[in-house]
Amino acid sequence: MRQRMTIVLAALLTSGAALGGCSRSGTERWATTQNTNVAIDWDRINEAYRAASGPEDLERRVNEIYEGSEVISIAVADLDATTQEVTGFFDRNSSGAVDAGEKIFTMRRRITGEGTGEMQTTGYGAYASYHSPMLSIMSGMMLGSMLSSAFHPGYVPVYTSRPYVTHPTRVSQIRTARPSRPSGSVFSRPSGSGRSFPARGGFRGGARFGVRRGDRPAPVRLTA
Repeated sequence: MRQRMTIVLAALLTSGAALGGCSRSGTERWATTQNTNVAIDWDRINEAYRAASGPEDLERRVNEIYEGSEVISIAVADLDATTQEVTGFFDRNSSGAVDAGEKIFTMRRRITGEGTGEMQTTGYGAYASYHSPMLSIMSGMMLGSMLSSAFHPGYVPVYTSRPYVTHPTRVSQIRTARPSRPSGSVFSRPSGSGRSFPARGGFRGGARFGVRRGDRPAPVRLTA
């Protein structure tokens, strides 16, 4: 009898240890995937750069598009007379700089000739699978001054020796100014073009093909 009780207790202790190990590994797995399930509409991000009047306007536009609770900071640097690079990042340590593991995307603009240019967006980290095609830009297009100024005669790059970076004190201002965030993202999956679609189950009820039950005509008795 004593031997049987010893075996039962040993089995229970072993089972409890196994369950505890599963619980810890599950917690760690979700901790490492935090903030990676928020879809980004890349088409709108590209359009935000094309329409922005400057870095602060781009900050506002990008954070109105992004559905997560974090704020995306912006760094703008002119690499040379024809090339500008914009970096979007999560400034998790409030350093005011793009540190390791914080980069989300880069948008690079390059002037290729008189009145012509191109831009391309590349994702990083959780968004590393996104690479936009080379997008053409040119003078005469509907562009904000952040891009259109590069086509002006006598243009001089502004952010060469002193790049623009979102100051940590602006993060709270951006968070307050943008629309409130839903408790959960309504986007389930991005398409190949970067657009997102609503999750399934968004439409319920007894209506089919745009006809409601209450719209059906009442039956009429036919008489000879």
